[in-house]
Amino acid sequence: MQPTRRDMLLGLGGVGAAAALRQNTGGRPGTPSVTAVARRRIPATGELLPMIGLGTSRTFNVADDGVATLVPVFEAFLAAGGTLIDSSPMYGKAERVVGDLVRRTGRDDLFFATKVWTDEGRDAGVAQMNASIARMRAPVMDLMQIHNLVDWKTHLPTLRDWKERGRIRYIGITEMRDFELVETLVTTEALDFIQIPYSLGDRRVEERVLPAARDHDTAVLVMRPFERGRLFGRFEGVGVPAWAREIGITSWAQLFLKFVLAHPAVTCPIPATSKVHHLRDNMGAGVGPLPDEAMRTRMLELLA
Repeated sequence: MQPTRRDMLLGLGGVGAAAALRQNTGGRPGTPSVTAVARRRIPATGELLPMIGLGTSRTFNVADDGVATLVPVFEAFLAAGGTLIDSSPMYGKAERVVGDLVRRTGRDDLFFATKVWTDEGRDAGVAQMNASIARMRAPVMDLMQIHNLVDWKTHLPTLRDWKERGRIRYIGITEMRDFELVETLVTTEALDFIQIPYSLGDRRVEERVLPAARDHDTAVLVMRPFERGRLFGRFEGVGVPAWAREIGITSWAQLFLKFVLAHPAVTCPIPATSKVHHLRDNMGAGVGPLPDEAMRTRMLELLA
């Protein structure tokens, strides 16, 4: 049976990682106080953004009676200095759940990101974006992305217009397969952000897309840094290498995230989770040194 993320945390040192990020406070017993993650600049403006975000695909698509279980996750994310929360109308109830968490916690000091995802024309896109903003309770939508480049030629002019009028702050695209088109749009359309898959085991974007983003001042959000959990399965029963601990890595999740963050074009990976202990572990990757090229090479050799 393939190990779960929890198995690997408990069995391979993740408890130490979580403990290192937790201390007792003067408040409720067990209340976490998590070291804030480091921040990186959004190339287009220089605005600082915490370099670990929170995805909501699958994990936030819960029924109304399940939202309460996500409140501790949301609070732990904010306590660790996280701000970027990414969603989409494609993700079922996730946008509405984000809005419910904002309401329940009284915290809207987020970097709100979502997407337009329709091939039914401009008006449908406008209606969908308005609905997304309302569902997420965003004071302003910080980032609007064209999901998987669906009808991008129709939606991109609308996004530019909304940005000029202050309805959104940044514009971007997401894509999982057509990286040639992503590269073309990065080099020709002055995008603020792109969102793409990138991981220790999936490096398709390294050769052309990431260099193009860096050359054209485009921020990079990284989806699927764990390849939907498949990376954990590749290291079943194996401890984190001692040499990785030299830069504070105490779990496989932190190793995978620090590998991604060490690429100079990457702005922020956005792992999705509905578990507090996973959230704290993920945020730990944004604290302390990142691997140099020699250590990244050693990380890649783990897959050999």
